[in-house]
Amino acid sequence: MKANSSGTFGFRFSDSPHLALCSLFAVGHEYIRDAAYFWDGLTRTDGPLLLFQYTVKGEGVFESEHKIHRMDAQKAFLTEIPSDHRYYFPSSGSHWEFYFLLFRPRLVLPNWEEAKSKLGSTPYLPAGSRPVKLLKDIVIEASAGRISDPYLASSFVYQFISELCRFSSSNQRNREGWPEKIRLAALYIESQYASMVSLDQLADELRLSKYHLLRTFSTTVGMTPNDYLNRIRTERAMDLLRQTDWSIEQIAAQVGYSSGSYFIKVFRRFTGQTPGAFRSGSDQLVYNRLFFD
Repeated sequence: MKANSSGTFGFRFSDSPHLALCSLFAVGHEYIRDAAYFWDGLTRTDGPLLLFQYTVKGEGVFESEHKIHRMDAQKAFLTEIPSDHRYYFPSSGSHWEFYFLLFRPRLVLPNWEEAKSKLGSTPYLPAGSRPVKLLKDIVIEASAGRISDPYLASSFVYQFISELCRFSSSNQRNREGWPEKIRLAALYIESQYASMVSLDQLADELRLSKYHLLRTFSTTVGMTPNDYLNRIRTERAMDLLRQTDWSIEQIAAQVGYSSGSYFIKVFRRFTGQTPGAFRSGSDQLVYNRLFFD
C-alpha cells in the first residue's frame, strides 16, 4: 500500500435519481491512536448509510445490540447509519488500523442484508479475500483522484457489495469447507436420489439426529436436504429430457418421483418452465446446461 493512500476520501457527486446508480459516500484507510475517536450511530446526521469497516492491525471496539465486540486483525463490522451502535478506540489500546467504506443503501440494501444475514455483523475475512482486496483497491483509486465521476463510483460500490455477497455464499459452494457429515450427506443424495424418500432415511444413514442434520445441512449448503434432493433430481431429469424420448411419467419415476404432476411442479419451480417446454425449447432458449445457486 502506498504511503499516501491513507486518509478519508469523500464523494458528493450530483444526484441523478432517474439513473440506477449506487452512491459512494466515503472510503478510507485510517491509523487511530487517539481515545477521542468515537462514533455513535444514533447521533450521526449523515445517514442513511451502510458502513463496512475492516481491521488490519491493532484493536478497536464495536458495540451493538448490547454486545461488545473486539475488532482485532482481519475482523470487520457491518452496520447501518443511523442505528443503535457505537464504535471507538479503547483507552487501553495502542493503535487501530482499518479500512472502511460508506455508501448509500439505495439499490444495494437487499444485497447488504443478504450478506449480513449469512456473515453476521462482525465477521472474520482473510486479508487475501476478494472483498478486502477490492476495498484496498478502492482506497488506492480514491487517493490517486481516479474516482472522478458517479458512474465509476457506482461501479465500485456495486462490485464491492457483490463480492461481499459472493464471499458470504462461497462456503456453500466450496465443499472443502463443509463438515464431513454434510459432505457425506450431499454425496448420498447425489447417488441415491432415485430411491430416497425421507429425511429420516438420510439421518439414519449418517447416524445423526434429523433435526441436527436439517439445521447443519441448511446452514452449510444454503438449502434444506429436500431442496438439494429436488435440485439433483431436476438436473438428472434435464439430461433425460434431452437425451431420451421417454414420457414425462417415465422420467418422473426414473428420478424418484411417484407422480408426474408433482415432478412437473418441482421442475417448474427450479427452471421456470415445464419439462415439456424444456424438452422442445419452443418458448425459451435451448440450454445445454442450467446452473443453480
